[in-house]
Amino acid sequence: MRTTICLKALMREQCAPMSRQAEVGKVVDYMLTLGRAFSRFLTDGNICLSSNAVERELRGVAPSGKTWIFTCSDRDGERAAAMCSLIATAMLNDVDPRAWLADVTARIADHPRSRLHELLPWH
Repeated sequence: MRTTICLKALMREQCAPMSRQAEVGKVVDYMLTLGRAFSRFLTDGNICLSSNAVERELRGVAPSGKTWIFTCSDRDGERAAAMCSLIATAMLNDVDPRAWLADVTARIADHPRSRLHELLPWH
């Protein structure tokens, strides 16, 4: 925790003379705003610093780059990406994606919105 506080103080000190419109200033502002999320890996050993493992898992699920050409809108692409992410998450949790999707599809209509998290693969 002390490391995080020192890093934030150093970032504020170094960026104080910079214009808030400078690219580095924007990045530092973003990091300071989301500092808690960016520094969470310091206290939680389960959080990996890189996304390599996730990207590796998605290669087995995600369609090829040319397939994305056929999404009709940005919203369609976002939905497809969300589905790929959920399928990869199921696989990472040793859950059969087809069985999980069949189960969720059958139950989601009657499931309360406030408890949708219960339908995620790790539950």
